Amino acid sequence: MIVLVVGALVILAVIAYNMYQENQYRKQLRDQFGHANKDALLDSDVDSVRDNGIADQQASAVPIKPFRETNLADLKPPVALKDEGVVEVGDAIEPVVERESVDILRERQNTQEEIEPVAEMTAAILQPEVEPERAGSLFQFNKLKAKLPSQSVPCGDRRPLLNVRDMAKQPLPWFDNRFDYLAYVSLYEPKELHAMPRLSSRHRFRIVGCTMDDRFQVAEPIPSVYYQGFVVGLQAISRTGLASQEELEHFGEQANKFAEQMDGELLLTDVDMFLDVARPLDELCARVDQTIAIHLVSRSNISGTELRAAVERQGFELAHDGAFYFNNDKGDPLFSIVTLDNTPFTSTLLSNQNYRGFSMLFDVVHVPNGEKTFNQFMDMAVKLSSQLGLDLVNDKVEELSTQWLKEVRRYVVDRQHEMKQVDIEPGSDLAHRLFS
Repeated sequence: MIVLVVGALVILAVIAYNMYQENQYRKQLRDQFGHANKDALLDSDVDSVRDNGIADQQASAVPIKPFRETNLADLKPPVALKDEGVVEVGDAIEPVVERESVDILRERQNTQEEIEPVAEMTAAILQPEVEPERAGSLFQFNKLKAKLPSQSVPCGDRRPLLNVRDMAKQPLPWFDNRFDYLAYVSLYEPKELHAMPRLSSRHRFRIVGCTMDDRFQVAEPIPSVYYQGFVVGLQAISRTGLASQEELEHFGEQANKFAEQMDGELLLTDVDMFLDVARPLDELCARVDQTIAIHLVSRSNISGTELRAAVERQGFELAHDGAFYFNNDKGDPLFSIVTLDNTPFTSTLLSNQNYRGFSMLFDVVHVPNGEKTFNQFMDMAVKLSSQLGLDLVNDKVEELSTQWLKEVRRYVVDRQHEMKQVDIEPGSDLAHRLFS
């Protein structure tokens, strides 16, 4: 009797534990993808990678990188061009755009669409679309008379080795005047750089030096290398946002201390003039900085070993940050695969654990040739769903339709077109600087 009672208790415990696990999984799906009583097409806003705060229902699927996903149910069209003119704001030229936020999917809210089989989805999605006639450039910059930058007072009759204003006219490949706030330092005597200056800021900076043969190079504390002057640039635009006026002024104070330590003359870019140019560019960066997430979910579960084998057959490799990456010929990541619950993939867990599915991520600003690569991205997603028996779903765990994915592709192409209008090529070194 004791054995029977103990056996019955064990069976009941196992049943209770399974029910608990099932409830936890359902709760996890609701938390991950949203609630059934919420209309994702009408109530959700586009989530920018630039946003640092993460909403409860749309937490990032990447365990390391601080970004938010743009989910398929939340996409909006590009802002419409109001006219081809520009207006002056202070000394800057800002684009005249109509900032209406019209959901590209709202017009279909009363239309019941058929969900097409996964096997037929790829061919329909990958059909090329005719490019619509696009409006003029969103950003048109005219030459204006620039404000005089602030300059340190010369020390008596001493003359610096370089003219700081001539230095400001030098086109240096390490900097971009649209988002790098620059300080120019000309020394009174040639000096070695014994140590890199400490410029505390949440933004990155770079220092370039002019050697005695009038060549600019990345400055390093190398013995017997003497410099005539330096250009220090603070990258004021990144995924952390635009540097404030106070941050730029603080950087100027630090650059001034560096100039005093090196016994040199200082020239600073005018803060107001710089912000007038940087603000519209930062607004564009915030608008285009999106990550598309597609979720592949199992109706039961799949083993980690099977999952890893399938994604590696498609060319993905497991990285040290716990995500799978698909790289291009240069070794730069194009797509990534992460877990549904923000936990990293590891070799040990993949060998011993089952998964409910995973998310595939498409970082719009880091992927070149948006239409072609998005077709490749969707082709891989469809192949993985077929091989592993997974469903392609949105945040409400609804199967994706072909028309929906076509609109997402159009969204990607439009965002990248905006980037190209201001000479930021998606996936380029410049894009990696701005969106990192």
